[in-house]
Order: sequence, then structure tokens, then C-alpha cells
Amino acid sequence: MRLAALWMTGAIVSFSAMAVAGRKVTAELDTFELMTYRSIISLVLVLAIAAYAGTLNQINARSIRLHTIRNLSHFAGQNMWFAAITMIPLAQVVALEFTSPIWVALLAPFFLSERLTPLRIFVAILGFVGVLVVARPDVSHIELGSLLASGAAIGFAGSAIATKRLTRHESITCILFWLALMQAFFGLVTAGWDGQITVPSVKLLPWVALVSVTGLGAHFCLTTALRHAPAVIVMPMDFARLPLVAMLGIAFFSETVDIWVFVGAAIIFGANYLNIAAEARRNKALT
Repeated sequence: MRLAALWMTGAIVSFSAMAVAGRKVTAELDTFELMTYRSIISLVLVLAIAAYAGTLNQINARSIRLHTIRNLSHFAGQNMWFAAITMIPLAQVVALEFTSPIWVALLAPFFLSERLTPLRIFVAILGFVGVLVVARPDVSHIELGSLLASGAAIGFAGSAIATKRLTRHESITCILFWLALMQAFFGLVTAGWDGQITVPSVKLLPWVALVSVTGLGAHFCLTTALRHAPAVIVMPMDFARLPLVAMLGIAFFSETVDIWVFVGAAIIFGANYLNIAAEARRNKALT
């Protein structure tokens, strides 16, 4: 339990640092350029770590179609997320991002042969109420940043579903390799469509590197935390990311955070916890 909490603390710090670094980087780079540089650095890191760990031989192309679907979904979600953090407060982006597990629960029956239970439908409705509280959309003027953050959550959900299928027969090294390689390619194509890719200034390079390192580090910490404790214990810890990101937004970007962001996030958190707790009970009943 203590190890899970320690690793989850690393994940929370990494995700939060990535949000700040991402906002800094977009002062010079668009989201496609940011994803290009991030993916290239990530590819070097994955290959170096795999070579050190002796897992390079685990890389294969037998699930290339599923890797492609996963990485297209993640690429779309990540680009929308980086765009959203430049338009609305960081805390609001994170609160809307918390809906991703709800989308997984709603979409999993269609892609993982799981049942669409009444509880999952209720969780989806409750999560949608939370989104409305966080975003409080004006019908005459819907905020683009909120739409992008919500779209990012759907993209992350699609990536999570594909990842769940991949982990049945592929190693983490293989998954991360194709993640970095494919997204570097997607980034080069989308960033270079106009024939020009901005080279980050020397001043910006540390922030670009931080986005890459914290992105990989966050997912590694989260995965390791889940190995030490069940999701019903680990995932609620992620809620601590919201006040941390809110404080970072205030400190670095002089943002103001509405109390309704926290109220809506609490509703979304409650929906997530209901689903995770039900999943834990189902898994316990099967063992």
C-alpha cells in the first residue's frame, strides 16, 4: 500500500509537471510540433532503457493494426489536451480529463466484449452531469477549450481500450516503442503539412525535454502503482492532481479557479469510483 502511494505520488507530480511544461512549450511550438519533438525524445529513451534492460527482442509487429489504432487515438487525444491547456485553466482541463475512465466503461462493451450494465449507464450519466458543472456551457457560446479537453478524454479512453487488448499478448517495451515511433511519424506529417516545422529555441529545449520525460515517467509510475495495489485504491489518489495543478496554474500563469470546477470534478470522481469499486467486486467474485 505504501509503495503504491509512493509510485502514485510520482505519477501525480509527473502529470502535473507535464501540464506546466506543455503550456510553456506552446509559446513557440504548435501542438503537432510539440508532439513531434516529444515523441522523438521518447523513442530515444525507450530504446535506451530497453537496451539496458535487455528487452529489445520483445519488439515485434504482429499487432501493428491495433498499435496504429491505439496511437492514432492517443495522438488525437494528446493534441487536443495540449491545445486545451492553452485556452482554459489547467484545473479545468484536468477535471474534464477525469471523464476518460467513464468513457472506457461506456465503450468497453463494444470493443472488449464486456456487458453494458445499468451501473455503467448510470456512471456515464453522472459523469456527464459533472462535465456540465465543470464547463457550465453557454448554449450561445460553447468554449472551445472545454470541447477540446472533453475530446481529449475520449481519445485517451480509446487509447486505454486498445492498450488493454494489447497487454494481453504484448510487452510494455513493445507498446511504448510503437507509441513513440508512430507518434513521431504522425507529428512530422501534421506539423510539416505547411512545409515548415519550428525548431525550439535553446531556452525552450529543457521544457520540451521535460514534457517527454514526465510523460513517460507518469505512465510508468501509474502502471507500477497498479502492480502494488488494486485500482479501487490507486485511482482515487489521482484526484490529488486537481488541487496540485490548480496551485501550479495560479503560481505559474496567474490563473483563477472557480469553485464549480472542484464540485464538478468531485461528481466525476464519484462516478469513477462507483465504476472502479464495481469492477473490483466483479473480479473478486471471479477469483
